Amino acid sequence: MTPRSSSESARDIPEATVARLPVYLRALTALADDGTRTCSSEHLAAVAGVNSAKLRKDLSYLGSYGTRGVGYDVDYLRYQIAREIGVTQDWPVVIVGIGNLGHALANYSGFRSRGFRVVALLDADPRRTDEVVAGVPVRAFDDLEQIVREQAVAIGVVATPAVAAQDVADRMVACGITSILNFAPTVLAVPEGVDVRKVDLSIELQILAYHEQRKSQAEPALPTDVRGTA
Repeated sequence: MTPRSSSESARDIPEATVARLPVYLRALTALADDGTRTCSSEHLAAVAGVNSAKLRKDLSYLGSYGTRGVGYDVDYLRYQIAREIGVTQDWPVVIVGIGNLGHALANYSGFRSRGFRVVALLDADPRRTDEVVAGVPVRAFDDLEQIVREQAVAIGVVATPAVAAQDVADRMVACGITSILNFAPTVLAVPEGVDVRKVDLSIELQILAYHEQRKSQAEPALPTDVRGTA
């Protein structure tokens, strides 16, 4: 099978598969760092934390990159997935809201290694503009339009309190940002053609709490004489 072009596959790949491609990329990077040159679908699936049938189905949307009896060339497949999800180029990113979360995001070294370059940190609080975080000076939020224009920014990160998040998103969209990563605990309303990914740590914790509760409810009750012993 001949690998399809990015434009063809972008129309056909299901969203669930797209969400797993970065997981496969991370797994392949780990394998490459360990010196692995080829791997089976079972091995890659185990490293990625999915079942091998799902992995093979996902990779089939990209084309045929495996060799029967040999497996996948780790470096080649890693490049193909990186190309498919668009991280073979350097994406300029702006972060708005330089509180505790904004500081943590600015200091996250994984952005650079995964194809993202933080070009600006912005905050509406004038007291923040004296700060330099991870080597990047904090600038006034009013500089957003100029930065987006000069740096050709398409991706913005919202790390503000919920009350300010929609106004920030509106400004981002108005000046040409078309993809937003939202860490604020609120739902953003954006026009068609703008993609928003929401990260809510409290929701993730609540999901874990649900599973913990289910596990505790499923535990068999101990006999009365056992419960009563010291």
